Amino acid sequence: MAGAVEKKVNLAEELIGKNSFERPDKIAFFCGDVKVTYRELAKNVNKFANVLRTLGVKPTERVMIHLPDSPLFIYAFLGSVKCGAWPVPVNTMLSEGDYRYLLTDSESRFLVTNMDSRAAQIETDHHCDKIFPDDRFRELFSAASDEADPYLVNPDDIAFWLYSSGSTGKPKPTPHKQSSMLFTADNYAKHVLGIREEDICFSVSKLFFAYGLGNGLTFPLRFGATAVLLSDPPTPEKVINTLVTYRPTVFFGVPTMYNSLVKKMNGADTSSLRLCVSAGEALPPEIFKQWQAKTGCEIVDGIGSTEALHIFISNRPGAAKEGSSGSLVPGYEAKIVDDEGSDVPVGATGHLLIRGSSITPGYWNRPEQNREKMLEDGWFRTGDMYSRDNGYFIYQGRGDDMLKVGGIWVSPMEIEYVLIEHAAVSECAVVGHEVEGLQKPFAYVVVNPSHDGTGKEKLTGELLEFVSQRLPKFKRPWGIHFVNELPKTATGKIQRFKLRKS
Repeated sequence: MAGAVEKKVNLAEELIGKNSFERPDKIAFFCGDVKVTYRELAKNVNKFANVLRTLGVKPTERVMIHLPDSPLFIYAFLGSVKCGAWPVPVNTMLSEGDYRYLLTDSESRFLVTNMDSRAAQIETDHHCDKIFPDDRFRELFSAASDEADPYLVNPDDIAFWLYSSGSTGKPKPTPHKQSSMLFTADNYAKHVLGIREEDICFSVSKLFFAYGLGNGLTFPLRFGATAVLLSDPPTPEKVINTLVTYRPTVFFGVPTMYNSLVKKMNGADTSSLRLCVSAGEALPPEIFKQWQAKTGCEIVDGIGSTEALHIFISNRPGAAKEGSSGSLVPGYEAKIVDDEGSDVPVGATGHLLIRGSSITPGYWNRPEQNREKMLEDGWFRTGDMYSRDNGYFIYQGRGDDMLKVGGIWVSPMEIEYVLIEHAAVSECAVVGHEVEGLQKPFAYVVVNPSHDGTGKEKLTGELLEFVSQRLPKFKRPWGIHFVNELPKTATGKIQRFKLRKS
């Protein structure tokens, strides 16, 4: 008997087809004064797909998207998927050199961007057409049919690319399957967060990031909910205004933003929030406590990655444990191993490996990095160091951030968590520097404005004493460096490798 024939699918159709029939007049997206219903969404995605076909796009050709969060971003992403092209969303805050690298590396056939963007200025050795939302595009878009047949493929075929954030070097091209978005929605958004039709989702993280793409596109569309898009850079003031104006029920943030918001909320009404989520960087317990005290809403922290598309270990609403990443999301497996790949004892620190259906099939044209990260039997080496405590996963830092002091592993996070409890510390990062050939911890601190008048020598003494009272002596920083800001990726991840070079 012949094997069953695999059902052909199209991710765009899976996300919007049912909604356009069942709730055509419901608002799918708010963006400033613009409202987009599910009916309008379906029609405009079809129009964009037809524009691409008119321009000659072929299945599997890359369509790079360099746009702010907006309805046009949604149309470009889903329209590309619908016609079989592979959309490649990219960070809008990079340099011309970065865009030259991304366009060349991806061999993108089309670039969707604004005419005055940095990406628009790039010329490539290969042929790359530029699509600007100007008069010519509007003419093509207006004339295009609002009906389009989806390009059907197998569930394990590629649907889109993302680029890793580059927190440790050049971004890596990370393809994802047609089924990956649905897997993250059905396992994390549904079974962990309980996203439902009545929700209004708002994400600080932008759509060109894996975290933001799930928060602002996959999850609301999968469950017929509504999303709020913020086209502008997410300053604390604009985020607060968005929370007050649109009254979202689910807020997706990052630790840096939560830290800024607790200082500037000043009584802002956040009573609409039923759920607050954090990812991108481990959430310090002090920020967890301050946010809950200000809003009455706990933060559900978790860890994900571009390679896994979204969060694979998470706390649970109503049972979030401060200082931990939580427990496994349904559909994923994890293990913590030593340098040789053997499981470590409970409580010990080791390398985190995960396995699940949303993990990328492998970096595009990166055989060496694939050998390092994509292991046998579907395991992925995350690069994160973790320990376990009563079923909870405890983040200890990136693998190359860990310090061995006097032969003992020291987590920079543990020192950072203590420092940030001090009233003078706004942000901090701990890295290792060599002292007489040995690794020693040093702290980089951004001082709260309220303590700007404190002398640096006095404050250094206070901070070192503060840590000494709370941690073993060998974990005490050897020195404090005061800085105006910490180097970060656009997702808010601290780039400790830059501090190690300073």
